[in-house]
Amino acid sequence: MGPAPTPLPGEPAPGHLIAGFDAGQTHTRCRLAWVGADGRRRPLAEGEAGGVSHLAAPGGPERFMAALTDSLVAARAALVASGSASAAALPLAAAAIGASGIEHGSAVQRQGLNLAAAALGLPLERLAVTGDERTALGGAFPRGSGILVISGTGCIALGCDGAGRTHRCGGWGWLLDGAGSAMDLGRDGLALSVQMADGRLPETPLRARLWQALDAEDAQAVKAAVVDPGFGPAGFARLAPLLDQLAASGDPHARRILARSAEALAELVGGVAAALGLEHPPVCAVGGAVTHLAQLRQGFAEQLARRLPAARLVPPAGDACDGALALAAERLRD
Repeated sequence: MGPAPTPLPGEPAPGHLIAGFDAGQTHTRCRLAWVGADGRRRPLAEGEAGGVSHLAAPGGPERFMAALTDSLVAARAALVASGSASAAALPLAAAAIGASGIEHGSAVQRQGLNLAAAALGLPLERLAVTGDERTALGGAFPRGSGILVISGTGCIALGCDGAGRTHRCGGWGWLLDGAGSAMDLGRDGLALSVQMADGRLPETPLRARLWQALDAEDAQAVKAAVVDPGFGPAGFARLAPLLDQLAASGDPHARRILARSAEALAELVGGVAAALGLEHPPVCAVGGAVTHLAQLRQGFAEQLARRLPAARLVPPAGDACDGALALAAERLRD
């Protein structure tokens, strides 16, 4: 590893610079932290870059590596801007990445580990690469049992029982299993809009609002937009706030879409609780969709209370970058 880096101002002893990454489908965050000789972590700065796609998708490996290197560059720049140029120039001692589409124990995970080593210039033993749901769970419940449900561009639920057992429900890719996600909201809304256009459903403001967002004049233009290679799940997800607004204003179709998604999120949590035997689980709901879409958040809370009356919604202790930094610190100790 070379000589120990110079201590940061205020650090009692030498330490190391580590990085934790949260790589989602729409954006990637890199958080830098200082680990002192006593093992204590101190967050330093954060940077952001573009998102990732499944490594098996066209351009997946290239997007993955670019997301890591670009977000690290942005985090180092933020560290310089904060007045810590000397710290920003230090090499990374360890890093961990929680990324969308990385299945635990899979060949894709091994591929991601090798790609991360090449992108960050670290040996494999100083790296951890896993699914972003696992780093988010570690950040939310660093000491104890609980269930985390993530609703962003995609959605997934993962829980731990406090004795080392984990179970996951959902997250099987947007083409197979998106109910409860922002992508699903946008796609379902557009599906209803073309049914309005051809006369199968009565017209509501939903069609005009969504088509205006796509700058589409007719159903043929909508069809062309969604099959464009650059649209994908993120394109559908960008329409989710409009669906939430329409539901709040009383649009009946939007309300049904939001209700189905809220129920789907509660079903994910129920599946995890049943598998782990958690009768009174604390539940954290995170991700852009459930955090920012008021109708989805309220509907999920109501559905969860019906399905698991003893569950309690709690704020997470930390986020996915915190969980990733904990993994990176473990690699440093190992």
